[in-house]
Amino acid sequence: MIRQIQTVELEIRSDEAGDGHYHAPRAGRQHNGIDFACQVDAPVLSPVSGVVTKHGYAYPDDLSWRYIEITDGEALRHRLFYVYPTIPIGYTVTPDTEVGRSQNITIRYPGQGMTPHIHYGVKNEDGEHLNPAVVA
Repeated sequence: MIRQIQTVELEIRSDEAGDGHYHAPRAGRQHNGIDFACQVDAPVLSPVSGVVTKHGYAYPDDLSWRYIEITDGEALRHRLFYVYPTIPIGYTVTPDTEVGRSQNITIRYPGQGMTPHIHYGVKNEDGEHLNPAVVA
């Protein structure tokens, strides 16, 4: 059985809780990724070709918020936060591979006017944050 996924162009989140652009100001720091507004429980596709290298937790105090990491051929680590992983570590993916389902992050931040979104961040081998719009 072949399952077809309808892909949609996601917009960058901008709401009462903040701006989702790379390096937008955030409480005395810079936002190190891009926040894409999305529907809750929507399929999330890999942004790059690579290997799933980690299933992580976005917050150490609450293990319900997840992320998935995909490492590409240039050793860049692409992380999709507020995404429940649905594909195993070690699996090779392409940009059309569903890797998870979006979570409702607004539950963690109630009453702040936040739009449901996924956070897309990229780090190089030295752990430095890179602009996902430039490397993806």
